[in-house]
Amino acid sequence: MHSECSLKKWQVVKLKDIASQIQYGYTAKAKGTETGPRFLRITDIQDDAVEWTTVPSCDISTKEKEKYLLHEGDIVFARTGATVGKSYLIRGNVPEAVFASYLIRVRLQRDIEPKYIAYFFKSHSYWRQISERQAGIGQPNVNGSKLADLQIPLAPKEDQKNIVAEIEKQFSRLDEAVTALKRIQANLKRYKAAVLKAAVEGQLTEQWRKEHPDVEPSDQLLKRILAERRAKWEAEELAKMKVKGIKPKDDSWKKKYKEPAGPDTANLPELPEGWVWARLDAIAALKGGITVDKKRKDPTARLVSYLRVANVQRGYLDLTEMKEIEAPQSVIEELHLLPGDILFNEGGDRDKLGRGWIWEGQLAECIHQNHVFRARLHLSDVSAKLVSWWGNSFGKDYFLRVGKQTTNLASINLSKLSEFPIPLPPVTEMYQIVEEVERRLSVTKEIETTTKTNLTRAERLRQTILKQAFSGGLG
Repeated sequence: MHSECSLKKWQVVKLKDIASQIQYGYTAKAKGTETGPRFLRITDIQDDAVEWTTVPSCDISTKEKEKYLLHEGDIVFARTGATVGKSYLIRGNVPEAVFASYLIRVRLQRDIEPKYIAYFFKSHSYWRQISERQAGIGQPNVNGSKLADLQIPLAPKEDQKNIVAEIEKQFSRLDEAVTALKRIQANLKRYKAAVLKAAVEGQLTEQWRKEHPDVEPSDQLLKRILAERRAKWEAEELAKMKVKGIKPKDDSWKKKYKEPAGPDTANLPELPEGWVWARLDAIAALKGGITVDKKRKDPTARLVSYLRVANVQRGYLDLTEMKEIEAPQSVIEELHLLPGDILFNEGGDRDKLGRGWIWEGQLAECIHQNHVFRARLHLSDVSAKLVSWWGNSFGKDYFLRVGKQTTNLASINLSKLSEFPIPLPPVTEMYQIVEEVERRLSVTKEIETTTKTNLTRAERLRQTILKQAFSGGLG
């Protein structure tokens, strides 16, 4: 703890009072070749670190290079965009590098400890000031003059290194705890994946099958599903003919019905005895959603909530931010989600490809956009959860294999989703699987919640340490 005499020597200064230079970066294009100095950009700074080997180079004259060259002890700031205010202390073995125009470099006076200032730029006090100084709603930014006016509690020169040492000692303990918590999170993720894989491949119920040999085999279940599929098609066709005023003379119209193709079982795991493979379009009716940017002139159009790709996560729905769209009443009725509907994302980033979960009637009325596909099971005997778990485990590799891919992007169409092979266990075993998976996942959920709570506490403690440090509470 600092002595009362030492505390009296503290000052509140502006950044411009302790900086020898506050400078905008160099405007240039990054290039893939390694000739020329490294060209540090905002995106190269991740988790308070820079992987210099992946930072691109740029062309710059010798004279300009001297002006923008980074040195150990420099602090760079993101001055615009979503990460405005993020800072990074240049430290360690740094290659020859200059900094890009969306960064601001602060070079401190010789008698100021750079780490002391760098730690202040991670405190709530700093971020509160950045928030107050931000300009621009569409693209938040902080310019050099606003940065220069930041107020900083400055400890005496002889105390700055001691404060840094105490922060680092306490942060080191915190970092060990956080690393352990993140390791738990990673292990839980692997465990959940292993549980789902074992579930959809029949390993969880191996002993159960031995004890229940006389259950209805799943080929009989599939026959009932296909019969229901045909019956629904016939009912829809009759309804269409009735609207058109057509009365069928005989059953010849039924010949238009197309039986679903069998699944392609190449590259599929071997199923337990009594299970069968079926294509998704054999067990469920698939539907694309509403196009968001299409203008509609319809007197029945009204606002309705709709699901976006962002709402449909892998294994859960995130409904914290729901949007509305104007849609005709006929479209709302056609795309109205029902409890048990299985959702699959069309794609975007590779991680979004095919991910999904089940609609459980969270809203009285909701539809889905065209980048989210809906699968409605023909028979309620089939477990929607089991189908979605299969989609989120095996489906990840399947959709990447059959989907359309470009650089960092991937997508599937309704045709490829229709062909998605689904393992069908007997009905009684299916619900035994669901019960077993939910029992195991409920345990992991409790651990996940506790781990997340402790990570939040760790971050709060980190801020408490910084608050003490910059108010004279550490020594």
